[in-house]
Amino acid sequence: MLEDQNGKAKKNYTLPIVIMFALFFMIAFVTGYQNPLGSVIEKMSEGNPMMSQLGTLANFIAYAFMGYPAGKLLQDKGFRVTALYAVTIGFIGVAITYISGFIGVNSTAVMIYLAGAFVAGFSMCLLNTVVNPMLNSLGSTPNKGNQLVQFGGSFNSLGATLAPVIVGGLLGGEASTISSANPVFYLAMAIFAVAFIVLFFSKLPEAEDLGKPSEKVKVMKAFAYRNFTFGVLAIFCYVGLEVGLANWTYQFLEKHQEVQQFNVASSAAIAGTVVGIYWLLMLVGRFLGGLIGGKVSSRVMLITAGLGAMAFILLGLFSEENLVEFIGFDSKMLSFSVVQIPLNAIFFVLCGFFASIMWGAIFNLSVTGLGKYTAVASGIFMVMVCGGGIFPWLQSFIASSGSILNSFWLDFVLAAYIFIYALLLSRPNANLPEAPEVLVEK
Repeated sequence: MLEDQNGKAKKNYTLPIVIMFALFFMIAFVTGYQNPLGSVIEKMSEGNPMMSQLGTLANFIAYAFMGYPAGKLLQDKGFRVTALYAVTIGFIGVAITYISGFIGVNSTAVMIYLAGAFVAGFSMCLLNTVVNPMLNSLGSTPNKGNQLVQFGGSFNSLGATLAPVIVGGLLGGEASTISSANPVFYLAMAIFAVAFIVLFFSKLPEAEDLGKPSEKVKVMKAFAYRNFTFGVLAIFCYVGLEVGLANWTYQFLEKHQEVQQFNVASSAAIAGTVVGIYWLLMLVGRFLGGLIGGKVSSRVMLITAGLGAMAFILLGLFSEENLVEFIGFDSKMLSFSVVQIPLNAIFFVLCGFFASIMWGAIFNLSVTGLGKYTAVASGIFMVMVCGGGIFPWLQSFIASSGSILNSFWLDFVLAAYIFIYALLLSRPNANLPEAPEVLVEK
């Protein structure tokens, strides 16, 4: 048995760490498959574009209801119990979505699907609340804990990358029922089931103050800090930008007539592959952000990211819709191929690189100087993740009344606010103490 520097036996947390990595993957995977499934819901609803985003809306709006209770549950019950609740609810949410595929092509099936997405959203909120601090505590040193969180973030990005590729490939161009994606639901339920068993029989380290009375902190007093007040809105806009770019790039490609006409593969499979690259760029950006985070300030990183996102969205909006060659992937044949997609989509996909570091930078700038209000701030940020459902749904109104391409103007506005926040609104109040910045990745 291994021993630490004090001669005490070290506990081996390898299996729980692996499960946490798997749950990091599931957070992004279950969130990500709502987008390609949205195309099926749209077909089941007589082609109404707004229906394509209802699954994402239901999934993210759950954060608004669960953000604060999730933090309270973690504080009162600890990592293990909170994680058990999370994986149980996650299994139920995926199971409800799975059942909706057997109801048929009708409004009842759509409602059951949305209920599943909403329940799954509760689980994703709980998991987001627990996996970061749990991995941090499983590390033998603070640096080891941070390293585990960074590895977990990589698995999160991997899940976001694979979800549209796999589900888009399974659905193909003609799928009109949710049951086409059943293999994905089997995988998700299996991972949640195994995670529950491992966590149930595991003994995990808990916070020393677990179960003890804590200082009552008034939530509204945190809003005395200007950088936090505007930062809450920045987080709200950021998640809407991140999800909106991915979701509507998928919709743009999946419905594009020339993509359907000039490619052998289905437009759904092509859209899933291209959006998968968007999430892959998020992974690359987060990795590079971690490397330079100790040398470049959060404000400079966020200003650069905001400008980059604005520039590439404008390039996408004003470029001609000429087809250019791009890399495609057939998830059924497990092979790469060359596909033709509009140049606009490539610019939108490249925005993933700039969006990748926004969460960590906004969080840093927002909590600077908050002191005892930092925990409260984290809970409020988790509530504001609901922007990832609200803004893509609002984007559907623009898409239905004009064109999908014009709907990306909303993403430009969101990126512009984030840039303004970084440049001006993130500066702390002159009369309040300022704490050192510490880079915190999503």
